[in-house]
Amino acid sequence: MHVLVIGGGISGLSAAHQLLADGARVTVLEADTRLGGKLHAGSVAGTAAVDLGAESMLARRPEAVGLARAVGLGDALQPPAVAGGALWTRGQVRPMPKGHVMGVPGDPATLGEVLSPDGLARIAEDARLPRTEVGDDVAVGAYVAERLGREVVDRLVEPLLGGVYAGDAYQISMRAAVPQLFEAARDERSLLAGVRALQERAAAAQEAVGSPQSPVFMGIEGGIGRLPMAVAAACAAAGADIRLSTPVRKLRRGPDAAWTAVTDHETLTADAVVLALPAPSAARLLTAEVPAAAGELERIEYASMALVTLAFRRAETGELPAGSGFLVPPVEGRSIKASTFSTHKWGWVAAQDPSLCVLRTSLGRIGEEAVLARDDAELVELSLRDLHAATGLAARPVDSLVTRWYGGLPQYPVGHLDRVARIEAAVGAVPGLALAGAAFEGVGIPACVASGRRAAGRVLPGTTGTTLARAGEKSERE
Repeated sequence: MHVLVIGGGISGLSAAHQLLADGARVTVLEADTRLGGKLHAGSVAGTAAVDLGAESMLARRPEAVGLARAVGLGDALQPPAVAGGALWTRGQVRPMPKGHVMGVPGDPATLGEVLSPDGLARIAEDARLPRTEVGDDVAVGAYVAERLGREVVDRLVEPLLGGVYAGDAYQISMRAAVPQLFEAARDERSLLAGVRALQERAAAAQEAVGSPQSPVFMGIEGGIGRLPMAVAAACAAAGADIRLSTPVRKLRRGPDAAWTAVTDHETLTADAVVLALPAPSAARLLTAEVPAAAGELERIEYASMALVTLAFRRAETGELPAGSGFLVPPVEGRSIKASTFSTHKWGWVAAQDPSLCVLRTSLGRIGEEAVLARDDAELVELSLRDLHAATGLAARPVDSLVTRWYGGLPQYPVGHLDRVARIEAAVGAVPGLALAGAAFEGVGIPACVASGRRAAGRVLPGTTGTTLARAGEKSERE
């Protein structure tokens, strides 16, 4: 059986890897000049390897770390060298409160440095409020603000959700983005009680395992951007035909059930197709064959963002705050939304050039696309200005690199999972077709790997792809 995988990001490559394991013949078509999508490793200051996209993956879901081990990167897996992030809020960088679920606290006593007295007093009303029904779905920010007040949302939930989705907490679906919190909201009268119940169940599960707590996140020495390259190499070794700079212009299904993909240079035929593309691109290819799915895909919005990577002489940076970096609540009115102290966070970054200190900042949320229109020098200066205000850093970088991710992160508004169900129903009615990617059931790397495997299982019924994809389904989504 010949399967076309259209899209060479980690979702498409995961689908190809699974399809090959299940005996299919695979051709991967990627429009860009490189593979990997949002996973991209580069270098700064001539020698320092850095991630220019995602830099870590959730380790408590098995799919991504399992894939890394399967393609020979097991020895390169590394947890962060330091634990604990921070918030730049109310005038200074403060430790991130412990014991929260995506910023929603279980114990208000941990929030004294982050919230005002009025904000803390508002949280205390949760136990006295009548139950808030969540129905089929609800926006995270709207629900948490009703229970605990807007300050919890603006100072805690927004920066954490923004780090994952670059979105608006008052629009993001709790059922899609924080499903464990949605379940707690349905089961418990008090939100604080629900968060504590989640924490107690997690602690009990860890105790039952009887082993030290495993890392929450994992990176790869040399950068997460190595992962898609290793998967592609494994696919090529297994016989996959991988073609770069090959955009698909048309996709058709013939009366004999064969699929035809038209590129700029040729027409290819196959028994099945996995579309692992951003939603707008998938919609364009499905307009003729699956118009109902195309219409829903067109409605999925994306946020754009920029990453600014900065390299300093370590001797000139002074003492940075402890920890891996900090998040910035939007209400602070700053340009950057986060900063990662890469040299602190990853042992391999610190080791490759001890004379350098590498940091990165991110800018841009949904609706802030104008930020990306600024030139590189201006984005660097905006980052340096905010870093100086937050940490006192006054040094000038010896090198900088700006990476723009246009349409980088799909948004999960209220009703997103219902939209996904409609898309899957329409696509599922067409034999030999499956979708994969971050637009559906999780934007993190493990979710994308699972998505690719699940798509492989759908076009090759009875194989292992679906089972593997479901392995981490009850874990939290990234």
